[in-house]
Amino acid sequence: MAHIIVVGNEKGGAGKSTVTMHVATALARLGFRVGGIDLDLRQQTFGRYVLNRVRHLLEEGIDLPSPTYYELPNIDKASIPDGENIYDHRLSAAIAAAEPASDFIVIDCPGSHTRLSQVAHSLADTLITPLNDSFVDFDLLAHVSGDGETIEGPSVYSEMVWNARQLRAQAGLKPIDWIVIRNRMGAQQMVNKIKMERALEKLSKRIGFRIAPGFNERVIFRELFPRGLTLLDLKDMGVKQLNISNVAARQELRDLIKALDLPGVTPNF
Repeated sequence: MAHIIVVGNEKGGAGKSTVTMHVATALARLGFRVGGIDLDLRQQTFGRYVLNRVRHLLEEGIDLPSPTYYELPNIDKASIPDGENIYDHRLSAAIAAAEPASDFIVIDCPGSHTRLSQVAHSLADTLITPLNDSFVDFDLLAHVSGDGETIEGPSVYSEMVWNARQLRAQAGLKPIDWIVIRNRMGAQQMVNKIKMERALEKLSKRIGFRIAPGFNERVIFRELFPRGLTLLDLKDMGVKQLNISNVAARQELRDLIKALDLPGVTPNF
């Protein structure tokens, strides 16, 4: 069976689609067959990222390793038994289509609580949660005291992950490997960043997730999207000399893939 990677967070602007595309493309470049599914039915950022890539590579006449995108198929409501959710069937059908041709299936979730996102979390072998270095984002994981030092209890997103873990346990599936990545970080060491680091360390021990490095805030990510490219594609597209920022970003991606500790994956790019 394909290893399912879900990228989820119930808040927009955390860089989920950028992380999803870079993880999916990195795995494809390492020789794995990768399927991609976007559950944000409104914005479809990850889906458009992949389609931008397909169009750009066709225009340039270049063939680069890429994830294969699978849309959620339409399901006839009349074929759904009473009491069952049509979105469950649409997601199941997409995974069934992707699985025979995939070693990994990477699923990008919307920045809000939806039925599709809830079901996807229960299917995750690996869950990646990008988090901005802000207590606004941290509040989705846990409530903290006014000084940012004391964790008062889990919040809505952590409770959803807990429920997903319970469903997997009841089904006899292995536990979710949950990784929270600190994403879109600024270069400066501020008091808020130190408090965030302490709070995440405390919470990781309390509710059971691992912490991994994400991406710093860089202009390059916004520039790559219209062409569907990733950091790993720059040399193939004729960029002979990477600048310091791009080299550092590639190292961040390498560190992230290594930290995910996916089965059979060695980030030798």
